[in-house]
Amino acid sequence: MAILSIQSHVAYGHVGNRSAVFPLELLGFDVWPINTVQFSNHTGYPSWKGEIYSDRQVELVWSGIMDRGVAASCDAVLSGYLGDAGIGRAILSAVSDVKAANPKALYCCDPVMGDYGPGFYVRPGIPEFLRSYALRAADIVTPNQYEAEILTETVISTVEDAKAAARALRGMGPRAVLITSFKPDGGEGEGISMFLQEGDDSYVVTTPELPFSPAPNGAGDLTAALFLGHYLRSGEGLAALELMADSVYAVLERSWAEKSRELRLVESREAIENPRRRFEARRV
Repeated sequence: MAILSIQSHVAYGHVGNRSAVFPLELLGFDVWPINTVQFSNHTGYPSWKGEIYSDRQVELVWSGIMDRGVAASCDAVLSGYLGDAGIGRAILSAVSDVKAANPKALYCCDPVMGDYGPGFYVRPGIPEFLRSYALRAADIVTPNQYEAEILTETVISTVEDAKAAARALRGMGPRAVLITSFKPDGGEGEGISMFLQEGDDSYVVTTPELPFSPAPNGAGDLTAALFLGHYLRSGEGLAALELMADSVYAVLERSWAEKSRELRLVESREAIENPRRRFEARRV
């Protein structure tokens, strides 16, 4: 099975494609990465160097892949940080090509826009592009709680709020909504949760919250990639949720133990290849 992953790239560290490609390969996928930037390191550090690629660069690389005649063998497209709407349009063009060649292919859109703390860090117009275009094409969307609030223009304070927001997002196009870094008011103690809605079913899975300061970047990229990978392998949202949650926590646990600013993906490869499904999701 093959996945086209269009995201950022860093030489040092693990965000974007560097957080998605290796874990998906460990799950047995042939990953076709197209990089939207090439930086020395992620922008959570005080400085970085490198270049932001244009939508034309994305289009050129994808057209070269199309020339190989392999689009029908692509089972999914994964996208993350857009940068601007031009790159978003290039991604959606690739999604259209893939789905024309393989109607069963899925598009997983990780609508990266910001988070509590750092706030909104993408260019104006990105939420509108996501609502009006990207979500219409998406089968799976994986916002964090902050991004889900931006996309639905609501406040999510409870599980019922999350259900309503997920229904609103599904009304825009996706069949499955995964809200990551979910912390309902007064609901989960010291843990941190993820909320999944697919069809009539909604689930919450909770793991311990490790006291990082600062937290490693790239966990959201890893979450989206592993959820998509397990969803393709199992065909079931609940199984994908529990398997992904186990691996993501294992990576964070290893990173915390080593006091690492970066996700310890290589050191956690066994937990990615063979998740133990330690955290049981509950229906809500």
